[in-house]
Amino acid sequence: MSLVDHPQRRALNDEVHARPPEQLRSPQRLTYLAIYTSGDRDADTAAISDLIKRMGGPALGSEQNHYSADFGAFRVKWERHNEFVRYKFFVEGVEAEPFSDPAINAVPQDWLASLPGSLIAANHAIILPLTDEPIKPDTLSDSLFSGNALIGSMTSGGKGLALTDFRIRDDGFGRVLFYDNGLTPRQLGRLVQRVMEIDTYRVMSLLTFPVAKALMPFLQQSEHELLDIIRSMDNATEQDEPKLFDRITQLEVQVEGRRSDANFRFAAGNAYYDIVLARVDDLREGRIEGLQTFREFNERRLAPAMATCRAVFARHEALLDRIGRTTLLLSTRVNVTRERQNQAVLKSMDRRANLQLRLQQTVEGLSVAAISYYIVGLVGYAVKGLRAYGVAFDGDVATAASIPIVVILVALGLWRFHKALEKDDSK
Repeated sequence: MSLVDHPQRRALNDEVHARPPEQLRSPQRLTYLAIYTSGDRDADTAAISDLIKRMGGPALGSEQNHYSADFGAFRVKWERHNEFVRYKFFVEGVEAEPFSDPAINAVPQDWLASLPGSLIAANHAIILPLTDEPIKPDTLSDSLFSGNALIGSMTSGGKGLALTDFRIRDDGFGRVLFYDNGLTPRQLGRLVQRVMEIDTYRVMSLLTFPVAKALMPFLQQSEHELLDIIRSMDNATEQDEPKLFDRITQLEVQVEGRRSDANFRFAAGNAYYDIVLARVDDLREGRIEGLQTFREFNERRLAPAMATCRAVFARHEALLDRIGRTTLLLSTRVNVTRERQNQAVLKSMDRRANLQLRLQQTVEGLSVAAISYYIVGLVGYAVKGLRAYGVAFDGDVATAASIPIVVILVALGLWRFHKALEKDDSK
């Protein structure tokens, strides 16, 4: 073809096929690990590459985000996500006493101890074929789940069954029990993946809850500070306004800083919670009498926590909006005060200009008299000189007669000079 592919066409197309579920058959046991690494890709890649090298498996691609291989003693499925990585270890068959020999025991223990990051979810799981014997949740709870209340349901249109208690045992792992009632290997793999993802994304979404609880006292204190600033504005003088403006600015910086710190966690928590709801929908649950379904468990336990997180986020946003409106109101008030001060300054300048104009006019009047005096003096000297040459006329009379003429001419000259200056200013 002569058509040219977009540089990211294949990568984007392959993204929808990324991290496919394993094809599973019962009986089988598996161990699931979700390790929080904050997206340290180099450390994630180094860890799985070390295991591959030890077990002699096919190499990991440089940009590969998932990996699956059969190492003989166990199979591994590795998946990289934005904030965490997931490992699944599979071992064929089920021990006589369930959960006594989990799949992770087949994995090199020193390699496990060297894994970077921290556990966010960990489960041992067993997959069994469903027999004709009826499932007895109370008996299973007593024998395998320490008597804890079970959560579970029929899934996949009645072809699967999943049971767990969402508890962490002393060994740091939870337990999940799956029953296969005619699921295809791909369906069974999807069922296992969905239940494990429900547990993982449930905890990932709840990472927002401690952040929300830590924000509550800060938001309450900030709201009180904002209310105090608003009340102080009622009786504030012009001298108080700069102090109020400093207080509201400092408050806005603090609240905005907390928002920047927590914004990603709130957004991620909402995204993870949406995934939990989607995975629960995908189970297509059917009720088992006497047990909470996965949907009911999440609605009663997870939904209230997430509602609290969303309420705290909305409260934070509302506080920022109120601070913004208060800042705008205070800025308007400060601007009005400045305009009033500017008007006072302009009036003062206008008075000074008028005084200067009057002083200038007085000086100009004195200038006319001074210039006329000197010119009349020059006329007197000229008359005396003419008399010395024998011109016969009265010098005092001539000098006196020149005074009004000189004054008029000087005043006219100054007037024309001012007119010329005004003409230049108007251009």
